[in-house]
Amino acid sequence: MWISKERSNFLKNIKRSHRRTGSATRVVSGTGQTSKEDLEMNKDIVMIADQYDRIDGRNAYKSDIKRLTLGAPTLDVNKNIQIAVQIWKEAANGELELSVELPIYQVLDLMIFLSRTLLYFREAYRLPLLYDPEKPTVERVGVQGGVMPIAVCTENPNINEDIQKFSQALSNLGELTGERLRVLSRIFEEMEYC
Repeated sequence: MWISKERSNFLKNIKRSHRRTGSATRVVSGTGQTSKEDLEMNKDIVMIADQYDRIDGRNAYKSDIKRLTLGAPTLDVNKNIQIAVQIWKEAANGELELSVELPIYQVLDLMIFLSRTLLYFREAYRLPLLYDPEKPTVERVGVQGGVMPIAVCTENPNINEDIQKFSQALSNLGELTGERLRVLSRIFEEMEYC
């Protein structure tokens, strides 16, 4: 299998010692071809986002998260699902290792949870504590015939301080999150979900 010159140059720059547990593809020295071993190692991966460390928020260019993948699950706990999202990080020995694997519906649930939280904090400044202690529930989101209740965690003994810090942190991250949310919005529009 031949790969593009750009891809070949990128691959030459990554460590050739990567093995899978989910490694990046390795080029057979001097041929520009993918090795048979790497084809086997990546057989269940369908989509990849390499060089994630270059865009990893405030950790950009310093992150050990190197690759995002979509494909068949690798962890036994996820074997009953068909597609999983994997996050691969670089270990001390230079090899990529699976850091996190989530079913795609859990990733979408996290996006719903985060989006609803961001929306809540746009208006939370109107409340003296940034929440109503008598009504901490933000929303009950209907999903899969049930609900996902989203609420302020009043079980946290330091919630009054922590929610202030959290709100400020969301504000500080506005540039990073805003750009990603605009990208998501554009993609959802293209998918005709908006």
